[in-house]
Amino acid sequence: MATETLPDERALRFGRRERVLAQMANHDLDLLVLGRQANVRYVSGTPQLWVAGTRPFGPILVLERATGEIHLNSTWDEGVPEEIGRDRLYGLSWSPFTLTEVLKGLSVSGTARRVGTDALSPTFAQLLPDAFPNAELVDGEAAMRAARRVKTAEEITAIRQALDVAQTALSAAIGELRPGSREQSLLGAMMEAMTLAGVSTPATQNGAWVTSREHPWRRAREDRRIQPGDLVAFAAGALGGGYVGEVGRTAVAGDEPSGAAALFVRSKSLTEKLFAACRAGAPAVGLLDAYDQAGEALPPMPVAHGLGMGFDPPVVSAELARSVADTILEAGMVLAVTGYVWQEGLGAVFTRDAVHITEDGPVLLTSSQGGQ
Repeated sequence: MATETLPDERALRFGRRERVLAQMANHDLDLLVLGRQANVRYVSGTPQLWVAGTRPFGPILVLERATGEIHLNSTWDEGVPEEIGRDRLYGLSWSPFTLTEVLKGLSVSGTARRVGTDALSPTFAQLLPDAFPNAELVDGEAAMRAARRVKTAEEITAIRQALDVAQTALSAAIGELRPGSREQSLLGAMMEAMTLAGVSTPATQNGAWVTSREHPWRRAREDRRIQPGDLVAFAAGALGGGYVGEVGRTAVAGDEPSGAAALFVRSKSLTEKLFAACRAGAPAVGLLDAYDQAGEALPPMPVAHGLGMGFDPPVVSAELARSVADTILEAGMVLAVTGYVWQEGLGAVFTRDAVHITEDGPVLLTSSQGGQ
């Protein structure tokens, strides 16, 4: 995977932009003012350095619905696609007043009727009405979520590339598993393999852990040293090309303990039911029902969440059951689906797979289905 600062492929960025413009029309938005990095890259196709990470809201990108013009916060044009001219770039500033003046200078500022933002800080909630004096400020995140939830063919390719890196890293970590090793060394092997594959940004932090034999969710022991017969869970996540790839598996340290084979069979039965629930037109809560059908307890982590440029909706969790009650799965979605089964005295089998929902049924994007 290339590490140079290059814009996303033309077909990738134009396909995404078409979806956003269509959703702007559906939500009656004249302008979108975006600050969240994943949204900015989704629209612009530009990897940015100086505004990445967690930070307060700032107007990093403005998209005009009528013309499709993009105004982008960037101090130089490296990595900026050719269709975004240099005259559409405005420099980085930590002053919200300076950025507001930039927005005031846009030709559409005075005529816009409805302006959507993907977040607002208290400061910009006060300043943006001055930048768009005749506009109603509304939530633009709904339009972005609607656009991003269904993936284009080019996005599926990009997700596959991120998944390839994650699976390479996962295999490297499992290859280092042996009694006496530590969780930290397994995580180090995972990160090293990911970096050698061209991705230096992990999408997950907790890459390897010994599952407890006494409690369904807790860590096994404080020293994090692996003992014979431990069931060790691995979760590899790579952020490559702006897209997240996640995969999870469980492996046994040393000789397999008595009863582990049956636990892996239970895991396989659960994942088959989870995959079967990933159908276009099916309710998202069907993924929660799959655990009940398999006779397994729901885990504390989400059972599924969208994959794309970050942790996308829907987020299917027992704690958020009400919020997904009316969510229907659509063809084109990609879900990270999590399986988790536990047995006292043995530990847990954890799996995470990427599933592409198509009109013809679910397509598994990760390899080595199941636990071992």
